[in-house]
Amino acid sequence: MSFKLHRPLFLLSFILAFSHISLAQIGINLGQTDQWMKGAKAAIERSDYETANSIFRNLIDSGQQLPEEMPYLFAETLFQLKQYDNSSNFLNKYLELTGFKGDHYEGAQELQQKLQAPLKEIQECQLCDRRGYRFKTCFTCEGKRQIEQDCNYCKAKGVVGCSKCSGSGMITKMNIFKIVEYFECERCAGKGRLTCPVCEGSLKEVSSCKTCNGSGKLSSEDLCDHEEHEHIEVKTEATR
Repeated sequence: MSFKLHRPLFLLSFILAFSHISLAQIGINLGQTDQWMKGAKAAIERSDYETANSIFRNLIDSGQQLPEEMPYLFAETLFQLKQYDNSSNFLNKYLELTGFKGDHYEGAQELQQKLQAPLKEIQECQLCDRRGYRFKTCFTCEGKRQIEQDCNYCKAKGVVGCSKCSGSGMITKMNIFKIVEYFECERCAGKGRLTCPVCEGSLKEVSSCKTCNGSGKLSSEDLCDHEEHEHIEVKTEATR
């Protein structure tokens, strides 16, 4: 016995089945997000901001839709961890998304006020980058901003071929009788080579350090306290 499956009914069944799977998956994702948010809030309540920070970052990395209040709570967490630049970024995102209608609008306004002083301190500090992380000495140039290396122009030979005589030491001229005559190259005195104009024969060249772009410093992972630290030399067996 055969029968025909009506096309509209078949399409409707397919759509419903697909929708069922999608809604189920969405339910799982929302459940996971809800658990993460509850865990982060509990961590904030007990002032465990490191744990809250870790949870929020896991939530961001998951690619799931973020709850509306998440940027604000993350901004508060980052403020407590003294990551003021990151805190400001997430706070601005919260206000951009919710405006004055957000549940945490008043708290966001207060946080903006609290951020003004530390952000100004970061901008004025010469010891840290614009995110508030302390500079460290460049490991390549050791803070000298420049490095000495083999001359690239002459390949550390100290001399280069004379361009006037093509390295032969001789140049040719045709006299009035159309006879080719050979003369010693005046530029290189017949040697066919010249002292390298870059290293001046030293075989070495000095150039800006590419690791730190000539600044002599790199950003570290340490938050800056905006105070000079006394450098204490640690003596080793080799330096004693």
